[in-house]
Amino acid sequence: MISLDDWTLGGSHSTLAGHLIFHRVDGPVDGPPVTLIHGFPTSSHDWSAIVPALVHAGHRVITLDLLGFGASEKPKLHTYSIHEQASLVEALWSSLGTGHTALVAHDYGVSVGQELLARDPGRVTRAAWLNGGLYPAVNRPLAIQRLLHSALGNVLGPLSTERAFRMSMARILGRPVGEETLHDMWLGLSAGGGRWVQHRLLAYIDDRKAYAARWEDALESYPGPMLFVWGPADPVSGAPVLERLRTRIPDGEFVVLDQAPVTGHYPQLENPEAVSEALVKFLA
Repeated sequence: MISLDDWTLGGSHSTLAGHLIFHRVDGPVDGPPVTLIHGFPTSSHDWSAIVPALVHAGHRVITLDLLGFGASEKPKLHTYSIHEQASLVEALWSSLGTGHTALVAHDYGVSVGQELLARDPGRVTRAAWLNGGLYPAVNRPLAIQRLLHSALGNVLGPLSTERAFRMSMARILGRPVGEETLHDMWLGLSAGGGRWVQHRLLAYIDDRKAYAARWEDALESYPGPMLFVWGPADPVSGAPVLERLRTRIPDGEFVVLDQAPVTGHYPQLENPEAVSEALVKFLA
C-alpha cells in the first residue's frame, strides 16, 4: 500500500459541478473500466492496495475522493447529500469519456452506488459491494457517528483528534492495519478542514432512511452480476447485513472473509490479498 502523499501525487483535480474533485485513473486506456467508491470518513486511498491487482488484470481503474473527503474540496457550510455525490461520479465519468463501467463500493460509497443503479442500471456492467449499509434497518452506526450526527456534532467535529479516530477504528476492525495506514487515514480525513464537515457528511444517515425503498429496489432489481465481499466481524454492517443480503439476493456471489483473524469493516485494508483475488476473478 503506497503512502497517502504518493497516492495523491499520482492523481489530479478537476472542477466538477463547481467543486474541485480529486481523482485518479490507473491502468491501460483501452482496459475495461471499473470505478471504486470509498467510504466514510476516509478517501480513495483506501483502495491503494487493491488498484495494482486490477491494473495487472488489465482494467482501467477510476477512483475519486467524494466531495468533503480526502483531497477533494471540503466546503464548510455545504449541505452534503448522496444524490450530489452520485452526480459528481457521473460528471467524472463524462469528463473521462467513460460509458459503461463496473462498480465497486464500500461503506458510504454503497449508497452512492445504489443511487447510480437507480438512475441508470444499464451503465453498470457488474457491481461489487464491500461492508456497507445496503439495508439501513440492520446497519448499526457507531456511537460516535450518532453523536456527531446530533446537534452536538457541529461542536464535537472540530475537536476530534487522531487518538479518538484510532480508538473508533479499533472498534470496527477485525484485523489490525499498520500504524502508517491509520495515520494516513486520519490525514485524509482532517486535511483541508475536514474535521469541520464530519457532522454535515453524516447527513447520509438521513438519506439512507429517506431513500431506503428506492435504493433497496435498485439493488434487488439490478440485472447484472453482483458480488458481496464481506467482513463478518464488522459491528456496523457485518453479520446482520450479510444475512439480509443472502435472503434478499440469493443469486448474488458471496465471499465471506471469515478466516481467523476474521475481517471487519475495512476488507480492502484488513485483507487486501483476498479482496484483490475476489475482485479480479469477479471482474474478469
